[in-house]
Amino acid sequence: MKYIYEHEHKLSRDERSAIKGHKPFAMWFTGLSGSGKSTLANELEFYLNKEFKYHTYLLDGDNVRAGLNNNLGFSPEDREENIRRISEVMGLFVDAGVIVMTAFISPYIKDRDAARKLLKEGEFIEIFVKTPLEVCEERDTKGLYKKAREGIIKDFTGISAPYEEPENPELVIETDKLSIEESVNKIADYLKENGYLNS
Repeated sequence: MKYIYEHEHKLSRDERSAIKGHKPFAMWFTGLSGSGKSTLANELEFYLNKEFKYHTYLLDGDNVRAGLNNNLGFSPEDREENIRRISEVMGLFVDAGVIVMTAFISPYIKDRDAARKLLKEGEFIEIFVKTPLEVCEERDTKGLYKKAREGIIKDFTGISAPYEEPENPELVIETDKLSIEESVNKIADYLKENGYLNS
């Protein structure tokens, strides 16, 4: 890294976000496959756009793996690199003044903690989409659990690879108990109560 010199921007983060009318921050959705991360993040993004006209962007696990991270597999090392890259992208979006949502299984605590450390205090909201494994398997919209149980898919989180639950997330959403609308409302209430949304 001795030949890399970071260029100092003339325009500050505060100046970039000022023209958007809202503060930038990240919401990191984590949970098992089939827990409802992408669905919930998608509905929340729609809500913030329609109700507040906020500038948002959703980074979804499958979408990112189809492009930026299409050279990565699912070994522990590749999972770590997958989350490292998306964490850096998240940081760039927040630096640009955007509200960013990430929907990734992100199974390891240390990787989620590393993502948090890239942002300032209060800019990272970890949302644990807590759904029992049996419910996720019942949903299995992509047929992944079935393939994992049959041994076709190796290193599958929750079956043959671990998932480390968040220890102190800002929010826990239990999608087996709440509807999508109730879940979005719970997150919106948190954002309002903590000054993330303009009244």
